[in-house]
Amino acid sequence: HYVPGRFEVPIAAGEVKTFAVFATVEESCRPAGLDPLNLLEKERARLRKLEEQAACPDSFACRLVRAADAFIVQRRSSGKKTVIAGYPWFADWGRDAMISLPGLTLVTRRFQEAREILLTFAEHSRKGLLPNAFFDGARVPVYNTVDASLWFIHAARRYLAYTGDLDFVRERLYPVIKEIVRWYAEGTDYNTGMAEDGLISAGSPEVQLTWMDARVDQWVVTPRHGKAVEINALWYNALCILEKLSRLCGEEFPGPVRPGLVKDSFLKQFWDEKRGCLYDVVSPEGVDSRVRPNQLLAVSLPHTMLSREQALRVVHKVWQELYVTYGLRSLSPADGEYRGIYSGDRFQRDGAYHQGTAWGWLMGPFITAIRRVHGYSPASRETALRLIRPFRDQLRDHGAGYISEIFDGDEPNLPRGCIAQAWSVAEVLRAYLEDVL
Repeated sequence: HYVPGRFEVPIAAGEVKTFAVFATVEESCRPAGLDPLNLLEKERARLRKLEEQAACPDSFACRLVRAADAFIVQRRSSGKKTVIAGYPWFADWGRDAMISLPGLTLVTRRFQEAREILLTFAEHSRKGLLPNAFFDGARVPVYNTVDASLWFIHAARRYLAYTGDLDFVRERLYPVIKEIVRWYAEGTDYNTGMAEDGLISAGSPEVQLTWMDARVDQWVVTPRHGKAVEINALWYNALCILEKLSRLCGEEFPGPVRPGLVKDSFLKQFWDEKRGCLYDVVSPEGVDSRVRPNQLLAVSLPHTMLSREQALRVVHKVWQELYVTYGLRSLSPADGEYRGIYSGDRFQRDGAYHQGTAWGWLMGPFITAIRRVHGYSPASRETALRLIRPFRDQLRDHGAGYISEIFDGDEPNLPRGCIAQAWSVAEVLRAYLEDVL
């Protein structure tokens, strides 16, 4: 409803006229000598080149590749590429960047950008922790995250799988990966460290370190301190990756704990045989048995601790209670704290953020998990394609050409939050190219 002005362009019958608007942060509103039609054609040619580079098989993939391009930006402080988490209000976040990296840069074959993004965060690693975020105007990034470093290891391994660039991984990333594992095992900031059983515990009632990090003033909406299910799935995945990288680099496995111990402890503590799913958090206070989508990562990550039967049951539970058209709910509607509509003031919105609101990025792990547990059968491929199809329409609904950050958990699952979210676009694109096509 804010209308600061208007433009009127008179056009006579049969007349052809070009009307150009230059939106810029530079001092000059229109740099001299720039032809708007020439600029427009150059941009179209650049986007066509990105589509060709990604070998887009159809128009939907092309639209997602164009959307992915908007999140890859240059960070002046590092002189390298980074990832904007979402428009219009997010900066570059470590967790979001690492989750988004395969979809934004690997399936699109933008390998130079992938290297720069990995280096941007690797060079700011501190005590085994990657930055949670680079905030505008801040001299140093903040490090309050337990999963960004583990997602970094996953992204590094995916980079190697796509490029075969072992020299870069060995020289620039492998030392950082070893440091991350060492610090996590010995203990680092925010009470993050490995317990005697080989599992990772982190946080406190006052500190939220996982991606479910909504907080309003002193109210931590979803306290998940202790051993979180997705953190330990990522930890097991990271240890398996380090084992393989050590062999490729001609070194002995330096890890303080073998993946086998982590697997045994995880299954003993997290598996709920009666309900056929995983607990969300295990802490000294007991287990958190709320049905959340975090358990899905124990199925979708390359290295899983679950048997095929257990993985099938987890996928079924998630589908049954969390799936909506454009993502997965952050909490089951059967829970008394479920909030199906994301609206209202700051307290109401953040109170719903991870208490029922659906997240688009989770569609990627969900599709990957479905394909894997069904042995990549033709039927599971058709299911995955049906899950992807609604996003063709969503590209027109909130931020034109992009996929939104979140959606109401209740029908009709209206788009909310950022109008364009990096990991939503990235994971839908990755799942479409890797798991469907």
